[in-house]
Amino acid sequence: MAIHFISDLHLADDTPALTQLFLDTLAAWRGQIEALYILGDLFEYWVGDDDDSAYLDTPLAAMREFSAQTPLYVMRGNRDFLLGDGFEARSGAKLLEDPTLIEAHGLRVLLCHGDALCTDDAAYQQFRAISRNPQWQQAMLARPLAERHAIARQARMQSEMNKQANGLTAISDVTETAVRELLAARDWPLLIHGHTHRPAEHSHQDQDRSAQRWVIQDWHGERGGYLKLDETGVSACPLGA
Repeated sequence: MAIHFISDLHLADDTPALTQLFLDTLAAWRGQIEALYILGDLFEYWVGDDDDSAYLDTPLAAMREFSAQTPLYVMRGNRDFLLGDGFEARSGAKLLEDPTLIEAHGLRVLLCHGDALCTDDAAYQQFRAISRNPQWQQAMLARPLAERHAIARQARMQSEMNKQANGLTAISDVTETAVRELLAARDWPLLIHGHTHRPAEHSHQDQDRSAQRWVIQDWHGERGGYLKLDETGVSACPLGA
């Protein structure tokens, strides 16, 4: 059976079509694949494991049902970095560290969300370092739930305004230096990530070493995509209408 990788679904209370696509996908894959890896930004934002928003109930229940038959792994992204033990209990998924190295179908595969590789975006990297600090996270989670939602909505609004004004900018993509450093530190495995919303296959080389890098298709509207890893290697596949 194959291993599937998805990323950047950005599920939210106002994305019912994407949520339905996720539910349909889980139902179709449950018990039919070797494992499912979700490499960050499953949710548009996650304000804490105590979030009782009604729109979370259905996807979390579907994940629990899926994980009862098929291994399910989730990596934190730049939008849902506050996922914790409570999320694991609610979803049945196992949280992965970023990056994580696995071995499957005769390949060494390095998995990451991808945001840490966008090193030209100095402002974001500074925020990333702060927001991954346990003390900062404890302080954030100590705020009232309504306040955390307000902060997340404001951050989402600002992000959408930036996208509309600037589109995909160079600093929102990975840098060659960061990719090569990560590959070299892990002895040049196959690299799979999301985050950049630039689905493609890339080749990286340094002297006598080389590796392939696959970027997962992000989800939007009623469509998405996934990467499939089986005995033939990696392939990109569409999802949705």
